[in-house]
Amino acid sequence: MSHILKDIIKNLSIDCVIFGFEKESLEVLLIKRAINPFKGKWALPGGFILKEENVEGAAQRILKVTTGVEDVYLEEVGVFDGINRYPFWRVFTIAHFALVSPENYFLKPGVDTSAVQWFKLSELPDLPFDHNEILQASLSKLRTRVRYRPIGFELLPEKFTLPKLQKLYEVILGKKLDKRNFRKKLMKMNLLKKLKEKDNENIRRAAFLYRFDKHSYNKLKEKGFIFEL
Repeated sequence: MSHILKDIIKNLSIDCVIFGFEKESLEVLLIKRAINPFKGKWALPGGFILKEENVEGAAQRILKVTTGVEDVYLEEVGVFDGINRYPFWRVFTIAHFALVSPENYFLKPGVDTSAVQWFKLSELPDLPFDHNEILQASLSKLRTRVRYRPIGFELLPEKFTLPKLQKLYEVILGKKLDKRNFRKKLMKMNLLKKLKEKDNENIRRAAFLYRFDKHSYNKLKEKGFIFEL
């Protein structure tokens, strides 16, 4: 452990808010801390940056070693520099949010953690440090981004129904959306590929499954296309 401590930048850390969408609820992935400060408390995954790392590389590494989550959509939220945010010494943290589809990952506690668990956004435990502030800032940025970039699809399985897609946006934005207008806007963008398969979860009113067409989106971006909902 001593050689690792020599390689870290002790006043610069990463904290990540990992969002997931499960059973029509927006959820956050938390780790239970196995070390002090706040040993035994649920918190955001985080850790110190190594001297040879850039910021994004550090964020991806920290997510993997603390939760088992890797290769995810990641976006920087900002720097949090409260003077007393870390009780032992002065630490600045660069916050990020990540978007994952929970069914794609096997969670496992890792470095300095004793447990990893999803919590509904509405049922979060009290968080240590300034993690509540980081969470709210991340949620605010997600709500802005999801309207102008198709990052919401990162929270869905590869195949999904239109009702599930609409529910996702309603949960993130915190408001009901008009079904007709929502679908009209989406279909006009030509970003969804309708499949021949139907959703097996609802036998009586089985809805067709769709897939987000990343190839079409990338081609449209080259022409100046702007995603907007």
